[in-house]
Amino acid sequence: MIGLISATAAGAAARDRLAAAWPDRTRVYDGPVRDAVRRAFGECEQLVCFLATGAVVRLVAPLLGGKASDPGVVCVDEGGRFAVSLVGGHAGGANELAREVGEVLGAEPVVTTATDAVGVPGLDTLGLPVEGDVAGVTRALLDGEPVALEAEVPWPLPALPVTDGRDEAEEGASGDEGDYVIRLTDRAVEPAEREVVLRPPSLVVGVGASKGAPVDEVLGLVEGALRDAGLSVRSVAEVATVDAKAGEPGIVGAAERLGVPVVTYTAEELAEVTVPNPSDAPLAAVGTPSVAEAAALVRGGELLVPKRKSERADGRPAMATCAVVRRPARGRLAVVGLGPGARDLLTPRARAELRRAAVLVGLDQYVDQIRDLLRPGTRVLQSGLGAEEERARTAVAEARRGQAVALIGSGDAGVYAMASPALAEASDDIDVVGVPGVTAALAAGAILGAPLGHDHVSISLSDLHTPWEVIERRVRAAAEADLVVTFYNPRSRGRDWQLPKALAILAGHREPTTPVGVVRNASRADESSRLTDLESLDLATVDMMTVVTVGNTATREIAGRMVTPRGYRWQERDR
Repeated sequence: MIGLISATAAGAAARDRLAAAWPDRTRVYDGPVRDAVRRAFGECEQLVCFLATGAVVRLVAPLLGGKASDPGVVCVDEGGRFAVSLVGGHAGGANELAREVGEVLGAEPVVTTATDAVGVPGLDTLGLPVEGDVAGVTRALLDGEPVALEAEVPWPLPALPVTDGRDEAEEGASGDEGDYVIRLTDRAVEPAEREVVLRPPSLVVGVGASKGAPVDEVLGLVEGALRDAGLSVRSVAEVATVDAKAGEPGIVGAAERLGVPVVTYTAEELAEVTVPNPSDAPLAAVGTPSVAEAAALVRGGELLVPKRKSERADGRPAMATCAVVRRPARGRLAVVGLGPGARDLLTPRARAELRRAAVLVGLDQYVDQIRDLLRPGTRVLQSGLGAEEERARTAVAEARRGQAVALIGSGDAGVYAMASPALAEASDDIDVVGVPGVTAALAAGAILGAPLGHDHVSISLSDLHTPWEVIERRVRAAAEADLVVTFYNPRSRGRDWQLPKALAILAGHREPTTPVGVVRNASRADESSRLTDLESLDLATVDMMTVVTVGNTATREIAGRMVTPRGYRWQERDR
């Protein structure tokens, strides 16, 4: 919950705007400001104070306990101009909250945390448990000192300005003088000096239990299995079992104490998993020869701890079994649409994915557009025109290596761009995220007026990948259906006959005066546009950087703008 505190009418107005935007996330604290801040500080995860910064500093100073436990505090001036991340920038989430508040109120977020200021992700903001010398290693990253990343377990981290790790001769020498290390591991190792240990959620614990198995017996079994195998309990991602045991108190309670969810599978699913230690007992009880091992292995991985039984001090039979599996990391592929070119048409989600990526794959000219948005350490794999399939294969291959990858395309990556070839290469062994972008057709439409106000279609006139016979059939269908048509890739030096042919097909179903909009480099610095008609279109003004939008029988030019009415009543009135 986010506590909101204000002292004046101006502050209360901004406070109420935020409360209205986030009714389920916020709580307004009234009364004397000092008491309101104290109550909110003790009850909320975050605070937004609509007060002077100095006043907030004096109010919260006596309440501060430690960066790991203090709520995040954001201070907004009464004019609503700035949202200042004051306390708990990383651990308390104040940096991100300042940005969110800024979006709602139109305020400028002010974030002074060193890592955020230079674009280096904070080691305590990666969503992974972190141990060790966070401050020292972070300072080394900021100062440009060598920091080795030793990933014992592949994981899709964002870009970090690190080296690839030490030579084999130095392997195991963590903490040697002069070395700074970020170690990504699920092993139960203590951080050395100058080392940070990140714990990926790579371990799955499969658990079977008899009815009424005590929580302490289940939890003790799991913790003992991890300890004996040299594995960290902080890397446990989930407890897995058969669905018949979904509500078993011992399993549920153990998972709660571990802070992880219980994931269940049907007996039929588990029975199909090959395990080293099947048994007749679970087969008779729940319908599968294995619960612990099968539940841990059902989604693949390396069996680190085979089935083991709990031990009871009273000598009675064990009531629980467990097994531990290390699942392979799932890489992440974000297919990102950059929009038509203007920076303000790049969506916030696209920006976030660019900054999350450790590997960027894209056409060289598109990479140049957004290179300044990448974090330090981002590996860039770029190529030229005509290498689309190669880029798609490269992006998928990097994701399969456990990397966080962004594959970029102009406009919307799913429209005549990289999403299609990438998803044709990808299988279900990686996570794929689609990030929509503003298409060239939409950008051109906004410049022309409202040509896409009714049913419309986009058709590429490039016959490099599609036979002309197919393209011609589609153009003819659009002409007969009276659809507004936007032509992509309309004309190049080597392909100058397709556009006249397509326009001739449309002209067989539309008047010569049908409006046609021509937009080149929509939204970019050298943008140009003109409104003409089917009869007067100058083909010399069209090239591969142009989109051509041809209206339907209802499209009109109104006050110099191209407009297709939502309905056809205008057409009826004109008759």
